Parts: sequence; structure tokens; C-alpha cells
Amino acid sequence: MTDQTAYNVTKSDEEWREQLSPAEYAVLRQAGTERPFTGEYTDTETEGVYTCRACGAELFRSNTKFHSHCGWPSFYAPSEDDNVELIADRSMGMVRTEVRCANCGSHLGHVFEGEGYDTPTDQRYCINSVSLKLDPKE
Repeated sequence: MTDQTAYNVTKSDEEWREQLSPAEYAVLRQAGTERPFTGEYTDTETEGVYTCRACGAELFRSNTKFHSHCGWPSFYAPSEDDNVELIADRSMGMVRTEVRCANCGSHLGHVFEGEGYDTPTDQRYCINSVSLKLDPKE
């Protein structure tokens, strides 16, 4: 896990607020969470690339998405390890691993391990739909 402070994309809080909707800002810039089973990509099976809604950086590919039935889009790996940043999150009285966009530092969700899913990595990147934009394969 890293604690990166310099990102390729940096904007002021005011610039982020102008660019993002209130829901996007709450999740991406304030580490909020959308309600389970409400996101547009929870059950999507469209082939393509998932990018960061804040900066457009590639994060995940549809071939690593799986149905975890947890209420949020789930992936077993990022498209490249260095596309995401993993940070210890001690909020809410527990230790979790936060997932951020390595390009702009936006909050994406959390990653969990050892849950027994039949995936190649035994990891579940539990990502907020509002943090992502799907670019469908043509």
C-alpha cells in the first residue's frame, strides 16, 4: 500500500466542484459511498474499459468484472496495478483498504481479499459506479 501525495492531475477543490456533479464530488473527492444496488454499472455486462470519472484514466476492464452480489460493481484486478493506489483506511472503526485513482487521487471504493470468490486473484475491488465511466468496446 502506498500513501502517494503527488498526482498527475491536480485541481483545486473549487475546480473539482465545478467539474463533478454533487454525487460524483461526494464519492470521488470526499470518499463517500453510493447506496448499494443503485449504481449504473452494478450489473452491467457491456464489454469495454472503465475509466476514472474525474480524470479519464483507465482503471479496470470488463473482462475482470464479476457478479459478487454485494451491490456495487466488482472487479478482481485493475487493468494495470499502477492504475490504482491502495491506502489503509481506518475509518468506521475497522481497517480496510481504500482504492484511489493513481492519476488524480479520487476515491473509487475498497478492495477486499479472502472472501472465497472463484476469481484468479481472490480479491474484490468493490467500486462505486459514480466513480467510473464505461467506454464500450466498439
